[in-house]
Amino acid sequence: MPNALLSIQIIPKTPNGEDVIPYVDRAIEVIQASGVKYQVNPLETTMEGDLDELLSIVKQMNEAVVDFGSTGVISQIKISFNPKGVSMDKLTEKYRP
Repeated sequence: MPNALLSIQIIPKTPNGEDVIPYVDRAIEVIQASGVKYQVNPLETTMEGDLDELLSIVKQMNEAVVDFGSTGVISQIKISFNPKGVSMDKLTEKYRP
């Protein structure tokens, strides 16, 4: 069972003040390529997995956004860590119909 949930909001600085969505899309592509379970929400994306792996993905996301042309990135993250296991489904099951 995964030991961590990590929610991230990527805030890229764009070179000419253009729309940030293509940069955020690039960051989400990094998550998709990683193979971890994830859920995209309106203001952040949550990933589920091993904490070390998730932190590595955060690093890759930041690098990918800069490689895409961003002049800098702010990443706001929240982490839920439990060595015995944690899952998005378990934490949200009572809210699903």
